Amino acid sequence: MSYPALFTTPGMRNFAEAVDTERQRQLEKFGDQHHPILRGPSNQELFERLAHGLREANADSAQRCWMTILLEEAYEAGAERNLAKFREEIVQIAAVCQAILTDLDRPEARR
Repeated sequence: MSYPALFTTPGMRNFAEAVDTERQRQLEKFGDQHHPILRGPSNQELFERLAHGLREANADSAQRCWMTILLEEAYEAGAERNLAKFREEIVQIAAVCQAILTDLDRPEARR
């Protein structure tokens, strides 16, 4: 079944369709999963340190790349204890993933 979607961001429709296809594959393979959202303080401290290091790397244009940007967002999410803010970080991760795929799909993509 197809649902109409109005996306204004270039590449967003392709991204959403690719994510939906992958999500269906995951559901078929693993079923509907439930895991803890966040775990103990030692993980939070680790993620905070990793996020800090990646923020420093991303401040340097010679080190910054899509993976350092993506991992910074992921570690920021892992360091978050407030579920509303955690959700915001997860949305940021999704947006970075969309930007990466849009950049990758350009004919002149840097490999």
